[in-house]
Amino acid sequence: MTKIAVIGAGVTGLTTAYELLDRGFEVTVFDRNRYAAMETSFANGGQLSASNAETWTQWGTVLKGLKWMLQADAPLLVNPAPTLHKMRWMAEFLSNIPHYKKNTVETVRLAISARAVLFEMAEREGIDFDHEKRGILHFYSHQKELAHARMVNGLLAEGGLVRRELSPAEIREIEPALHGEFVGGFLTESDSSGDIHKFTVGLAAACARRGADLRFGTDVFEVEAVDGGVRISSSAGEDKFDGVVVAAGVRSRAIAAALGDRVNIYPVKGYSITVALEDDASQAAAPWISLLDDKSKIVASRFGKDRFRIAGTAEFTGANRDIRHDRIRPLVEWCEKHFPGISTEHATPWAGLRPMTPSMLPRVGRGKKPGVFYNTGHGHLGWTLSAATARIVAESVAAELAPRPASLPAAA
Repeated sequence: MTKIAVIGAGVTGLTTAYELLDRGFEVTVFDRNRYAAMETSFANGGQLSASNAETWTQWGTVLKGLKWMLQADAPLLVNPAPTLHKMRWMAEFLSNIPHYKKNTVETVRLAISARAVLFEMAEREGIDFDHEKRGILHFYSHQKELAHARMVNGLLAEGGLVRRELSPAEIREIEPALHGEFVGGFLTESDSSGDIHKFTVGLAAACARRGADLRFGTDVFEVEAVDGGVRISSSAGEDKFDGVVVAAGVRSRAIAAALGDRVNIYPVKGYSITVALEDDASQAAAPWISLLDDKSKIVASRFGKDRFRIAGTAEFTGANRDIRHDRIRPLVEWCEKHFPGISTEHATPWAGLRPMTPSMLPRVGRGKKPGVFYNTGHGHLGWTLSAATARIVAESVAAELAPRPASLPAAA
C-alpha cells in the first residue's frame, strides 16, 4: 500500500489521518507526546465558530496592539523585544491588511464546509465530545462595537453564513444566566461547541481501529525528501514513506524549512480556564449556549453539566507556554462578572500556542518537493477548520500519490 506519514496528533493531524485512511492509504502518525491532543488541541474555547471567521488583519488590530503593549492583562499583548522572525511575520501581517475582506469571506466559507465533515466523522465513529448545537451568541456593550459587528456580519453573509441580530431583551431570553448591560448581539444558530480534546482522542482511537500506526511519544528529528518518497528520522528509528503531511502546529515552520519550503507560522499564545461546576448552584448559574464577548476577546462553552470553559487573549511572546497569573486573572474575573453564581474555586488554567500565518489562512496542500504536503497554520480556528482542510489535503495526496493495493502473499 502507499505509505503516508502525518506529523502531529492534534485535531488537524488526526482529521487528516482519518481522511487518508478513507482513501486507502497506509497511515503512520508521529507525535512527541504520549497521547493525542496534548498541545494546542488540549483546552481551547470549544467553539466550532464560522461566526468567528473575521481575520485580524486590519488597522484596528494594530492600533489596539500598540495601545495595549504595556498593559499586562490586555486581550492582545505583544512583547516589544524584537526578533527577526517576529518582525518579518508582522511585516507580512501588515501586507495582508488590504486582503482583510477577501480572507474573511474565504475563511467563513471554509468553516461552513468543515461542519458536515466533522459531524460525519463523529457520527460514524460514535465519538462523544459534549457537543452542544445551541448556536453561538455574540454580545456587545457599546454601540461602536455593535456597528463594527454589523459590518462584519455583511462579510460573513457574503461567505454564506446566516445570523440573526438580537435586541438586549432577546439576549436575556436566549441566555438568562448571562449578566450585564448590552446594546445588542448576534446569534449564529448553525454554530456549535464541543470539547476538542475528547473529539481528537476519540478520533485517534478510531484511526487505530482502522489500522493506522499511531507512534505517540516519538520525537521527529529529521524529515528529508528523497527519490521516491520521504525519509523520517525519529526517536523510534528511520522510516521511508511515499509521502508526508506536516500538521505539526508551531513546529511546522522548522520542518518546512528543512524540506525547502517557507511556512511562515508564528506561535500566538492563548489561555483558558476550565471551571469545575461542582455544586448545584454553579450548574444552575452556568450558560448552555456558547458565548463570544468581542470587546474582551473571550469565548465560553459549556461541556456537559459540570465543566465550563473560558478562553481568550493573544500573546506574541514566541514559543513560550508559561502560564501567567496576570493573563489568567481576567478570565476568572470575566466569569465572576457575567456569571456571579458560579463558584470559581476550582478553575484549572492552561496555555497553548496557536500556529498563525500572517494572512490568518491555513497552509494547505503541496510543498515544493514530491510527496510533501502541509495542513497547518490554522491560528485560532483549528477546531473550526480542521475537518475541511483535512479533506482538501487528503484529496491532494490522493491526486499525486494514488493508493497502491496491498501486496498479495506469494503463492505456495
